[in-house]
Amino acid sequence: MRHAAVLIALLALPLAAQTTPPAPDAPSIKFGGLIFADYTYTASVAPPARDADGNEIHPSSFNVSRVYLNVFGNLNRYISFRITPEVARETSSGSSLSGSQELRVKFAWAQFNLDQWLTKGSWIRVGLNQTPWLDYEESVYHYRFQGPVFADREGFLFSSDNGVTFHYNFPRDFGDMQAGVYNGEGWAHSDPNNEKALQIRATLRPVPGTPALHGLHISGFYDADHYASGLPRNRAIGQVTYEHPRIVAGIDVLSTTDRPSISTTETKTHGSSFWATPKFGHGWEALLRRDTLHSDTAGTKTRDIEGVAYWFPLQSGVSSALMLDRDASRGPSTSTRTTNYGIKLLVSF
Repeated sequence: MRHAAVLIALLALPLAAQTTPPAPDAPSIKFGGLIFADYTYTASVAPPARDADGNEIHPSSFNVSRVYLNVFGNLNRYISFRITPEVARETSSGSSLSGSQELRVKFAWAQFNLDQWLTKGSWIRVGLNQTPWLDYEESVYHYRFQGPVFADREGFLFSSDNGVTFHYNFPRDFGDMQAGVYNGEGWAHSDPNNEKALQIRATLRPVPGTPALHGLHISGFYDADHYASGLPRNRAIGQVTYEHPRIVAGIDVLSTTDRPSISTTETKTHGSSFWATPKFGHGWEALLRRDTLHSDTAGTKTRDIEGVAYWFPLQSGVSSALMLDRDASRGPSTSTRTTNYGIKLLVSF
């Protein structure tokens, strides 16, 4: 009997070794990816484009607009990192490569976790990392694969930049704060001067203990920057969002001040974006969105987006969706408008 017990214990050793979790400081690495693809048909453009015979041209194309190759890793309990090359279309004018796909780095940062000294989820990131606003809003607005969020689409903010970011979770689930200092030129450009962008976002969950209002968030963001000394490039955003099993909705209010050069006058813009994603169950959702932007020099433009999406039932950490949408924009003049219909695909793992 004693020999049998020893034999059973020896046979169990490999199984125990397999089920024993790694030590807290054991290095780990994980790979992932993201794909945005679409087919887009331009139903109407004003003024219309015409061919040599005078017939209206309605462009259509298959596109792969974004590919991420994600590498996430932990060196120990204190230090983690991310490296993300992006495959994107090259669009620089006059280049023989214009329209082709090129590989470039979108994220490359090291993170120092501060859980042992501050609240859980607090950290500092150094390198080419996410800026405070767009990364946060896209975590609530799950339709980036349809198109950028308001401030990104209008070109007021960059999704990543070289700099240092600090993140802090407020105690008792009352929200979080994220602030950083960045070059201000975005991930695709070098810094041409000594001006730096100071960005800060604060998000409050005012009633975390009330189930009906648990998904209510109130956020504020400010970006203080300069094109050069004495030439402001400032952005302010206020937002209210509500997340519920049956609907996610939000409204953004944006205000900006720009003076790119001494020879130009200061331009102020203000606008709003309202969006809602009703959920019908069994993976079906809708997207309703209205953007309005007014510039004191360029007038007012609007964009209306409507779509129906199906989210495939997949395991946690993996997501995929297919969407049919209508995207209609109108410029300051009633004769300037574009209406696109598209089929959008998201694959993320």
